[in-house]
Amino acid sequence: MRDKLNEECGVFGVYNTKTEDTSKLIYYGLFALQHRGQESAGIAVSDGQQVNYYKDEGLVQEVFDPKLLNFLSGVHGIGHVRYSTTGGTTYENAQPVVIVSSKGQMALAHNGNLVNTKELMGELESQGATFQSSTDSETILKLVAKNTMETGDVTEAIKKTMAVIRGGYAILLLTPDKLYAFRDPMGLRPLIMGKLDDSYVFASESCAIDSIKADVIRDVRPGEIICVDKNGIHSEKTKVGSTHICSFEYVYFARTDSVIDGLNVYQARINMGHQLFKETGRLADIVIDIPDSGTSAALGYSQASGVPFNKGFYRNAYIGRTFISPKQDMREIGVNFKLSPIRQNVEGKSVIMIDDSIVRGTTITRIVKSLRRAGAREVHVMITSPPVKYSCFYGIDTPDRSKLIAANKPVEDIGIEIGADSLSYLSHEGLHACLANSGLGTCMACFDGKYPVPVEESK
Repeated sequence: MRDKLNEECGVFGVYNTKTEDTSKLIYYGLFALQHRGQESAGIAVSDGQQVNYYKDEGLVQEVFDPKLLNFLSGVHGIGHVRYSTTGGTTYENAQPVVIVSSKGQMALAHNGNLVNTKELMGELESQGATFQSSTDSETILKLVAKNTMETGDVTEAIKKTMAVIRGGYAILLLTPDKLYAFRDPMGLRPLIMGKLDDSYVFASESCAIDSIKADVIRDVRPGEIICVDKNGIHSEKTKVGSTHICSFEYVYFARTDSVIDGLNVYQARINMGHQLFKETGRLADIVIDIPDSGTSAALGYSQASGVPFNKGFYRNAYIGRTFISPKQDMREIGVNFKLSPIRQNVEGKSVIMIDDSIVRGTTITRIVKSLRRAGAREVHVMITSPPVKYSCFYGIDTPDRSKLIAANKPVEDIGIEIGADSLSYLSHEGLHACLANSGLGTCMACFDGKYPVPVEESK
């Protein structure tokens, strides 16, 4: 397993008008978002009266088969792929979360993380609520259900809920006859709207909308609540201050063919490669990438520097979630199973190796060693983000600060520890410049510790 910040979650929803293939559309949408979470998958659909759902641990193609998708018949629906950032990896914590409310059944799919879950859960429990899972997602849904009973209107209930929850979130909420989409007021987590004929589609990334041949309309705006029903689409805005899209969406998480808040992920990573050369000016025999998130930046570095790009590794695409993690004394062999150096391309050469981040520093050390064994004369490691020094509390699974190598060692010492001839990170200012065209401010809390939503604890 690569030593990376782990994926968050992905959400996908459809409000259909003419077809009952909703579960199949959601399946394909989730398949396109599989990179965002591999622990569990789920789909909830409504036929206008009843919400049926199925979820389980595993990849999308492991959880669902044609027979099950046919069982999940309906016209409107939502789906979810999960990597746990709160709560453990259990069936109960898989999504969508489904409950019965005063307005009938409600299902919720959530990407993100709240920073005040314990407080909110405690208040709900004091009022008699019980919980089936340990996730903040169930807390959000219970709040919406409670507020719906008090206000009599789901949109007003969502507004009331958004006024008390704090953190990053992109949420799809399904009732028997409506689909709601809403995004946190700072825009920390992405959410995009599209259209397929007369149907509306929502997804964490535009690549999922493209996958079902729908047209991207626009991003759901920070603080916006969208409701789709038989009368069409209705939008309301809540109070919005400064905005802070997660910078790691562009650095690592999102697929290169996605566009998030108006900025193409591929172009953002090309820009990072250009900026790295601008800041370092380093030349070598070849530029190589650690696939896949380092590929576009490596191409950008090659374009800016004139140093030829070549593939440095063969990536084994057939190692999935069931791959047996090797014991400590076999970990280097395990790394080589997934990333094997191409000796012909690196032997005897000075190599610039581009990657997106260093978290603990363990895996990149083994990768540098593997390049040495393949005959590389020099290995210069370049990272397309600043040093990761702080934990994320908004939907990214980050190790404790004591395990973040950059939180405990200067760059020079990290370079020595990983065995590189040199180590360079993209500057804070450089990353800001690469992401300026998103139109939103950028959250860089994992780099600079400046949390846009205050947290009561630090890792």
